[in-house]
Amino acid sequence: MKLNILIGGKAGQGINKVSEIVSSILVSQGYFTFNYRDYPSLIRGGHNFNILCVSDKRVGSIESNFDIIVAMDENTIKVHKDKLNKSGTIISFKSFEKNKLGRNLNIALAGSLTKILGISEAVLINEVKKQFDNKETINAAKFGYSLKDLKSTNQLKKLNNKISILTGSKGISQGAINSNIDLYIVYPMTPATGVMNLLASEQTKNKLMVFQSENEIAVVNQALGASFAGAKTMVGTSGGGYDLMTEGLSLQGMSEIPLVVYLCSRPGPATGIPTYTSQADLDIALRGGHGEFPRVVIAPGDPIECIESTNEAFYLSEKFGCLSIVLSDKHIAESEFSSDRKPNKIIPVKVHRKIPGKEVVKASSYECDKFGNTTEDAKITEDNANERIEKYDKIQKESNRFEMIKIYGKKDSKNLIIGWGSTKTAILDAIEGEDFKFLQVLYMKPLSNKIKDEMQKAKNVILVEQNLTGQLGRLIREKTGIKIKNRILKYDGRPFYCDELRDKLKRIVRG
Repeated sequence: MKLNILIGGKAGQGINKVSEIVSSILVSQGYFTFNYRDYPSLIRGGHNFNILCVSDKRVGSIESNFDIIVAMDENTIKVHKDKLNKSGTIISFKSFEKNKLGRNLNIALAGSLTKILGISEAVLINEVKKQFDNKETINAAKFGYSLKDLKSTNQLKKLNNKISILTGSKGISQGAINSNIDLYIVYPMTPATGVMNLLASEQTKNKLMVFQSENEIAVVNQALGASFAGAKTMVGTSGGGYDLMTEGLSLQGMSEIPLVVYLCSRPGPATGIPTYTSQADLDIALRGGHGEFPRVVIAPGDPIECIESTNEAFYLSEKFGCLSIVLSDKHIAESEFSSDRKPNKIIPVKVHRKIPGKEVVKASSYECDKFGNTTEDAKITEDNANERIEKYDKIQKESNRFEMIKIYGKKDSKNLIIGWGSTKTAILDAIEGEDFKFLQVLYMKPLSNKIKDEMQKAKNVILVEQNLTGQLGRLIREKTGIKIKNRILKYDGRPFYCDELRDKLKRIVRG
């Protein structure tokens, strides 16, 4: 069973609240949900919509057509009606125009949607009471549920699944807390800002500090100073802010002060379309900064992996005095995923370095000798450069204890899909029941040696990425010598629809 529900209107009308109420109800009944948010860079107005996918199995993507449209304005019907399935239903704001519900229109629509899904009124009212518990709002929910022209097209019986809802932003935040973060320094930039807000709300409870600097240049330099003093430190930004940080990241490479960076991508260049999604920042994550120095780049594919990857990033950064980058995007950060899987066991993050105040410690942006004194000696310069790069071997060996890649689908299939990050859940939904194997790359740097082995066993290798040039494919070719000819690339700022992706994969295999 799977349903796709579009909820649309203007910014400020409470679209997210409809999704939130209905998602919570569905999860309480044992159903999996996935909620995608689409909105322009406006505070009010414009056309906003959420697509809520409901299933009795794990789900992590949306489809191109809808079973139900919940319209909070006329424009929603106009824009999306052609994508409504033949047997689909429209729940329109027009049914409530005479009742002057005002700001409670969204609650009434949530009530109507609950009725259409075949869930009892008692479950609806229980959820609304949890979130509001005032008479006006409860009456609006009851009114929406009671509309006589609504007929339940589904009967969703309660299932026994124990499911929780999580966004990527919550996952990154929890991973940092699990690593005993001391300090998160940030300058707000969509779509990375969610982590700032979540960690700020956890400061007292988890004995951490969130500090907003004046710009990203200050962010990275303050972070290095705090980390030098012994604080477990992370910074967060999107592509434009990361560009400003790159000089400071090079300082990390020379000073070997541990630092974790959360890079949450959006489309560029420049301002681009700031509230949409992209995987075009892999190249700058891998190479941003001048000179040559070791770094770790991990790209989680769902919120549970966000928890795990952030914990691993802290662990590796502290153990090896390296730069660790957790690479995500708007789609993972802001979409709401449901899951019945628990994160892996927390890895203790220990401080391995010397701490100023306990002993004399030196750090510099210059080449230094073994005593920490600056030098321009040719031999020392060469030896230090070799030591920095040789650290990769140690990082690679240590990273092998984690899941650098994951394999899904038919394990003996000759049709191999390679993808990363937010493409993961769309690929999984697209290949369900089909003759495909999916190789998910989590560690971009270091890159797993197992990728080449899997590619050599396959007849058809297909690259799926959300960027224009196939950046992971280029990285794999650099490391393995194998060029991936079959590519499905999407770069319009919107995520993959699983049904369209399935069709494209099948066409490639058919030739």
